[in-house]
Amino acid sequence: MARARPKPVIPPAAEPGGGAPSPTPSRRSFALRIALAAAGFIVIGIAAYMPVLQLRLSLAGVGAVSLVAALLPDHAAEFVRREWLSILRLIFSVAVTLLLIILLLYSLTPGWKLQLARALTILAELTYVIQDKKFRGWLKFLTIDQWRAIDAETKREPGEAGNTSWKVGVVLVVAAVSLTLQEYIGDRGAFESWFRPHGKDEYFELKGFAWWSSWRVIGYVIMPIITITLMPRERLRDYHLSPRGFFHHFWIYVTLFVLVLPAVVAASTTQSFRHTYPFYRLANRSHFDLWTWEAFYAAQFLSLEIFFRGFLLQGLRRVAGANAIFVMIVPYCMIHYGKPLPETLGAIFAGIILGTLAMRTRSIWGGVMIHVGVALTMDVLALRGCPPIGSGRWCGS
Repeated sequence: MARARPKPVIPPAAEPGGGAPSPTPSRRSFALRIALAAAGFIVIGIAAYMPVLQLRLSLAGVGAVSLVAALLPDHAAEFVRREWLSILRLIFSVAVTLLLIILLLYSLTPGWKLQLARALTILAELTYVIQDKKFRGWLKFLTIDQWRAIDAETKREPGEAGNTSWKVGVVLVVAAVSLTLQEYIGDRGAFESWFRPHGKDEYFELKGFAWWSSWRVIGYVIMPIITITLMPRERLRDYHLSPRGFFHHFWIYVTLFVLVLPAVVAASTTQSFRHTYPFYRLANRSHFDLWTWEAFYAAQFLSLEIFFRGFLLQGLRRVAGANAIFVMIVPYCMIHYGKPLPETLGAIFAGIILGTLAMRTRSIWGGVMIHVGVALTMDVLALRGCPPIGSGRWCGS
């Protein structure tokens, strides 16, 4: 059965609160797009040389917004021009919420009072968004309307929906076996107990991460590929591996990265963040340590997206439709156990967003880009204040 080409996530006729599009939408000139993109790259380049981290991040944010503006398709640009005041109002409210959270971190000692204050601040922001009719309409368009579109696009054989499916059973059993093997065999603790260092091995910890990353590739990529190949009438390319939908919606992923960046910067000020990242504590000992670690880290993110946003979602799609997203986020949230609480809770919402986009665009590559980009940013923020990279010393030495 031929697979339909992915439809735009935000089609011109379905803009939130916009009704039908204008019959002759205004188009920004190609020269303006080039100018905005060039300005964005220039500002980001300047930001890289700023000595103060806050100034560096602020300039990088301005450059990223300029790039987003250059990438916006016409229907999205038209929506921004029509709703710019409401968009600014929403951005301002989120910025105030993040500022309050940062102030709470500096004014309250760690404990239940701080956790309660942060939770109430976030709840107040959510209440403000939900009670506003326009924002509520946007939220419905980005969630319920997209899930209904996924269900409408899902091609099912008669009787597939809601009935017992041996393919779904195979997918979920393979997923359970994969996650179990990674927990008990693919963990660094297993490597350290089975492969004791002989003498002084300065790269023993890095080898442990190589073991950890390799098992992610085995469990998240190789096992699913073998499973898909053995199942009749299943094709690997149908499991969201095509980049076509990613390129068509590239602007959405850049926008998401820009939106996530302030929250990452805010989280980087906490003690739990600095004690967690980077996972490889010797990352700044040398350039070899840093880039080898980042390569292992990126490989496991690529593998993770193939497994959760490809194998699980497509494997469950014909029976569960958009509900496959909510099945997927359960194990996805659980693999974050042991990380800071805000990040683990955030994984639930990130899983819903990335899962929805993967099913609508039929591509995992946007999730890979965001995951790798955010991870690199988190490591860079975590390494600030440590000895310079390549100095031969590391954080805590």
